[in-house]
Amino acid sequence: MNQPQKPIHFALTTPLYYVNDVPHIGSAYTTMAADAIARFHRLQGKNVLLITGTDEHGQKIQRTAQSQNIEPQQHCDKIAARFDDLWQKLNIQYDRFSRTTAPKHEKIVKEFFERVSNNEDIYLDRQQGWYCVSCEEFKDERELTSEKHCPIHTNKKAEWRDEENYFFRLSKYQDRLEHLYATRPDFIQPPSRRNEVLSFVKGGLQDFSISRINMDWGFPIPVNPEHTIYVWFDALLGYVTALLDPEDDPTLEKALKNAWPINLHLIGKDILRFHAVYWPAMLFSAGLEIPDRVFGHGFLTKNGRKMGKTTGNTIDPFDLVDRYGADAVRYYFLKEIEFGQDGDFNENRFVTVLNADLANDLGNLLNRTLGMAKKYCQAQVPDLTGEAIATDNPLKNQGIAITPKVIQAYEALNFTQACEHIFDLIRACNKYIDEQAPWSLYKQKQQDRVEQVLYAVLESVRLSAYLLAPIVPDLSQKVYQQLGFSADFNNPTCLNEQLQFEQHSAWGILPPKQVLQKAKPIFPQLELSEE
Repeated sequence: MNQPQKPIHFALTTPLYYVNDVPHIGSAYTTMAADAIARFHRLQGKNVLLITGTDEHGQKIQRTAQSQNIEPQQHCDKIAARFDDLWQKLNIQYDRFSRTTAPKHEKIVKEFFERVSNNEDIYLDRQQGWYCVSCEEFKDERELTSEKHCPIHTNKKAEWRDEENYFFRLSKYQDRLEHLYATRPDFIQPPSRRNEVLSFVKGGLQDFSISRINMDWGFPIPVNPEHTIYVWFDALLGYVTALLDPEDDPTLEKALKNAWPINLHLIGKDILRFHAVYWPAMLFSAGLEIPDRVFGHGFLTKNGRKMGKTTGNTIDPFDLVDRYGADAVRYYFLKEIEFGQDGDFNENRFVTVLNADLANDLGNLLNRTLGMAKKYCQAQVPDLTGEAIATDNPLKNQGIAITPKVIQAYEALNFTQACEHIFDLIRACNKYIDEQAPWSLYKQKQQDRVEQVLYAVLESVRLSAYLLAPIVPDLSQKVYQQLGFSADFNNPTCLNEQLQFEQHSAWGILPPKQVLQKAKPIFPQLELSEE
């Protein structure tokens, strides 16, 4: 990907995904949301830095590679490539792909470790307890089932560990973290996630282990190479390494000069504690600023049941995109699942929603309106401007009011609400056509009224497509092309030069007499396909 121009106005991250296995639908969900947010800010003319990548160290990776009789790096290379493959299929426009096995990353981790150590926040002690290899985390006994299984990885028993580790003085930052949460209530979102963190921290923070022994897949502790840096202490710094420009020497100063602090960390709620408690405490210790916001979204289920390989209840994101297309997958997961809440995927509902919203409400609306424009207006936009449409026109009124609502929804990461506002306007267009019956007006030789009706509808469809572009960029592109525009929603340069937000987010900018293209289906009517 091309590197964004400086300065950066908005920087956001997905998690750095753990490469124990190929990407799953949960990884795709977070990344689709991040891409939509990034696209929304780019649409507004901002220089955006979207960071994604892979977390490639730890015992789970080492064991997975051993089970396949390959080297850990070979395994990591293979799985990291699959993440990139999926991002291309889903039309994800990331700016940096951060890998924690990158040589520059090791130098960043070492310098950060030394800063924290010099602040006397790292010490050697003994760790005893139950360890979940899948989580790469020691668990309190109260967190485990009676059979000593982790509540997240219920098919794998935790392992008892009794070993010497280096520890980070998390307890030292109890008061400072509580002050952070009190003075910056929006730091953790949504409120349900914030409440989880407050409850956890209120229970008292314990220092946590940041090293492992008998494991060589990772970076050695600078002062004691018999110990390997714990995966989370290493992985979180991947966000910092990603900020380095290609020509930069790998130093914290160089990395932080451009886009720090990060504006938004987007994560699943299962890694909330690491990002909302451990990470800010580590940054406090190193004397660095804290990111603006951590947003933890919910879990996904399929057909109302928890997903998992052992039960066979899974969704293959590659297969889903191959069968239905990127825009279909993006739209369903962002519109139908309220971001921040748990959500369910049901393929019947998936097909029903997409046919109703994209094929019928929007697709048929554009098709029928272009058909009338061809018949009544020589396949051109009527010779009118938005100003010529009466102030009491319902579509004009609704169109003028919609953009601030959609902006507010996107900024709140409420994709569901953004889509609802947009489709309120689309459904109003269909109703308006039925009520005004331009075919009857044409027969009555009321050409002026026909043109006013068609202009109002065409312009409302254009505005709807523009506001939907962060979620369904290819579909929006098709709408714009059929309306006579040559601009490209997937080209950041084109966004800045031809699709400026100030102009295109306003109702009434469709150029008079612009030549319209032949109507073609912008979204195919879907049928439930076999998995």
